[in-house]
Amino acid sequence: DSDSNSSDDDSSAGDASESEGDCAPALPPEGDNSNTNSNTKRPQWGRDPDGRLRRLNITGHSLSLGSKQVPVHAVRLSRKKKKYRQRIRYHQEKGDRALNSMILEDELPSIRDVLESPLAKFIHFAANACGYNGTAEDLMVNWIHPLFLKAKAKASKHDNPNWWQAMNGPFADEYWQAACKEIRTLEEMGAWDVVDRPSSEKNVIKSTWAFKLKRFPDGLAKKFKTRFCARGDMQLEGVDFFKTYAPVVQWTTVRLLLILEVLLGLKSKQGDITATFLHANVPEDEEIYVEMPLGFEKKGKVLKLKKTLYGLRQSPRAFWQYLTKKMNECRMQQTKFDPCLFVGGKVMCICYVDDLIFWSLENDDIDELANKLIAVGVDLEEEDNAAGFLGVQMERDTETGLLELKQTDLIDRILETMGLDAGTAKSKWTPAESKPLVKDSDGAAISGDFSYSSMVGMLLYLAGHSRPDITYAVNCAARYMFCPKHSHELALKRIGRYLKATRNHGLVLNPSKELKIDDYPDADFAGMYGYEVSSDPSCVKSRTGYTITVADFPVVWQSKLQTETATSTMEAEIIALAHSAKELFPIMDMVDLLGNAVGLPVGDTTMNVSIHEDNLGALILAETLPPQFTPRSKHYAITTIWFREQIVARGIKLLKIDATEQLGDIFTKGLARAAFEYLRKRLMGW
Repeated sequence: DSDSNSSDDDSSAGDASESEGDCAPALPPEGDNSNTNSNTKRPQWGRDPDGRLRRLNITGHSLSLGSKQVPVHAVRLSRKKKKYRQRIRYHQEKGDRALNSMILEDELPSIRDVLESPLAKFIHFAANACGYNGTAEDLMVNWIHPLFLKAKAKASKHDNPNWWQAMNGPFADEYWQAACKEIRTLEEMGAWDVVDRPSSEKNVIKSTWAFKLKRFPDGLAKKFKTRFCARGDMQLEGVDFFKTYAPVVQWTTVRLLLILEVLLGLKSKQGDITATFLHANVPEDEEIYVEMPLGFEKKGKVLKLKKTLYGLRQSPRAFWQYLTKKMNECRMQQTKFDPCLFVGGKVMCICYVDDLIFWSLENDDIDELANKLIAVGVDLEEEDNAAGFLGVQMERDTETGLLELKQTDLIDRILETMGLDAGTAKSKWTPAESKPLVKDSDGAAISGDFSYSSMVGMLLYLAGHSRPDITYAVNCAARYMFCPKHSHELALKRIGRYLKATRNHGLVLNPSKELKIDDYPDADFAGMYGYEVSSDPSCVKSRTGYTITVADFPVVWQSKLQTETATSTMEAEIIALAHSAKELFPIMDMVDLLGNAVGLPVGDTTMNVSIHEDNLGALILAETLPPQFTPRSKHYAITTIWFREQIVARGIKLLKIDATEQLGDIFTKGLARAAFEYLRKRLMGW
């Protein structure tokens, strides 16, 4: 009977496995001794005549394909691939089941156990061979232990399930409790009224659930998050919403405040607003109807929203208006230079949607403002000092005490996506070649190893926040976002190799004691001429590059092709100067405003503002009072009058600078390593 039952079990297991497609019979679970009496059920291993380890009890199968027979070698390769995929799939499923069934009380091997095992010496050898220089414990925790490996490989692909997956999965009860809590919270906030379904003339948009399973570093379940959202993609403009514009703080403003923090020893605190969009009411002139949430439906009923639900197109704008109103009630004035900068008598605050950073000379002043915001209805929670903001880490060097802006996690993600995270990948010491990156219309197609547009997006975010040294190279690659070739893909990989060599570096905040402003505009006249196809109009375009520093720390930088076609080096330099002036004048006003807000005597002393120009002709024209002009500039002099007038009115000094000292040069062309590292040292501090 036992043999019969065992055979039936095996048969059913095989049938179940075959029903899944081309899978082989499922491997028996560990500890299963039901087949110990049958040699044919258990895999037998031995050596073949060549000495290789092979299965001895393989059952052969044959299938006639008619007149077209598959080659024997192809069949053998297909079987190997099939078995490999089956084995990998089996271990993945086994790992998922193990992690899903684990609780915190489960006994797991400690790191010490693994370190004392015979495997440890081989791990040390492999780690040293690939250039790893961390501690052995870090290596075990982050890379070696199977549980951490599983967690790093995204232990479960079901951590973001839809409603049906969540309610039919192993965590159905936890997700249901989270959904009940979400509905209860929204009802307590008065987010809606339950009303009868309106006539067909009204647009009733659908709703959806967003689930998220947050895990501990070892892969164990930590928290179940649930969010009830409206389907904003189904809203009709002019019916369900009208305006959607909502600003966010400029990073120029953030860097200026960080400079003041260092110069004046300001205290900073970061806050987060809970249930952000639900603070704002739906405008009186708008009626928004939403289908009832799955699991809580009532026949013939819908939700008429009173609060701006997550997912609505107008929710960000409504919350921004709400926060501005509450800030005004707390005597925090919105500035005209940045709508997300609020300045009070003793505190300054910036907001990026629901993330807020406060600066003041005393922590008590920040706490007082936070209590006022809570009193007027803002559900504000204190986090910590501004050690990280929007993915940019602000780390302080223990030796020098200097603050450094880094994005190490983003760099790691870029390297992993490019496949450059292995220890064998070579590094580069400059992000771009000396010759420009051209369109390469007849070049080889991209390999498709990674998404070109996604990679450019990540690099643009990195270059715009903490790594100005790659700005030129990234901008060149971004020009070919919609028609990339293999040469452009290699250009991105070169940037990645450079980031690999400089992974632990960022933008060092080491401002000078003097609050001065310096502008470094530069241009590369017709830089692609002779490299690009002569029939392409862009081959004669010049490139603008500039950076503006406050207290010798860069607050804004840019590299881009000029839209106009300059006919001389002087004209290209003037165009670059005009572009930089558009950023320079608002920064001057912002520094004056912030200096007065914190009691810095900017107005009493002369605010040193200098434009450093390395082209003598551009320098002469910029200093010439309108409507005068130089003979060679008469065909474009009118377009320069606006900034020439401002230069005189604001008392800006124009200084001749040597080409080797021009910081803007790093944004206009690919430089040799020596020149590049010299300018990078002056710009970024390393």
